[in-house]
Amino acid sequence: MIKKFLAAVLMTLSSAAALAVPFGSQSVLVVEDDTGKILFEKNADNVVPIASLTKLMTAMVVLDAHQDMNEMIEIEKSDVDTLKHSSSRVPVGASIPRRDVLQLALMSSDNRAAAALGRTYPGGTEAFRAAVKRKSAALGMNQTVIEEPTGLSPHNRSTAADLVKMATAASNYAEITRITTSSDHMVNIKGREVEYHNTNRLVGAKGWDIGLSKTGYTQEAGRCLIMRVKAAGKNATMVLLNAGASSVRILDALNIRRHVLGDTIPVAAAAPRAPRMRASAGGPRVKASAGGARLKASAGRSKVKKAVLTRHRKHR
Repeated sequence: MIKKFLAAVLMTLSSAAALAVPFGSQSVLVVEDDTGKILFEKNADNVVPIASLTKLMTAMVVLDAHQDMNEMIEIEKSDVDTLKHSSSRVPVGASIPRRDVLQLALMSSDNRAAAALGRTYPGGTEAFRAAVKRKSAALGMNQTVIEEPTGLSPHNRSTAADLVKMATAASNYAEITRITTSSDHMVNIKGREVEYHNTNRLVGAKGWDIGLSKTGYTQEAGRCLIMRVKAAGKNATMVLLNAGASSVRILDALNIRRHVLGDTIPVAAAAPRAPRMRASAGGPRVKASAGGARLKASAGRSKVKKAVLTRHRKHR
């Protein structure tokens, strides 16, 4: 009887500690995968824009269609973002196997790649939208509307509660889990090998066991993150929506691991680090070091760094 009482007290104290943590994301939901138990929630039923988290749904629908993953897809002008004018390192005219297009859409959150996947879906864009609608209904995502494959549209909206359902479904696709937990990938672009990196800086970080990952960003959606992690003996899914900065969503993930999951985080993984990026030939390069990212430049260091970050920030 005393043991049960003490266990209840400890659970209450743990919950109180978690509630006391000032999470910066406007919507937060953490669910234990094995039991479905909600470990923490904040505005989990608010319907909000979801930015590039959309691409998890895009990937599922594309894989459900069983298209030839070796088929070459040519990136067209119609794939270029004319809504947000986000940048892309995938040039118009490049022909890339569908497998690599999917990799770029998920891992590097490339909008042209995601748009090309929707455009080349069997039956075209309208058939893609219909497939997404059916998939959302089948998963019980009743508060979700997805109009296009990239997440650039503010009309792509959902809730943290619905997105946990999407993450759970996506984790059953081996290709999606493999891609979203890859730190980097080489793609042949017009005869030249180009290195792309994961938009989630925690993927590959020391001490993090991540089973699924997807970031998102638009001005309307803020910084978003879906991540399935194993920590402190628990398998859990976290959804973070509308954080004010990348550092905020990373700090929220760290606090969830520490205060909600009750796990100790290695020192090397505790401090948010700058993303490791490599620009194409002729552009600035960022070289990773033990303490984070280090820009290879001398004079004009801050100007180059600003240019690189500006180039990448809009489509994350």
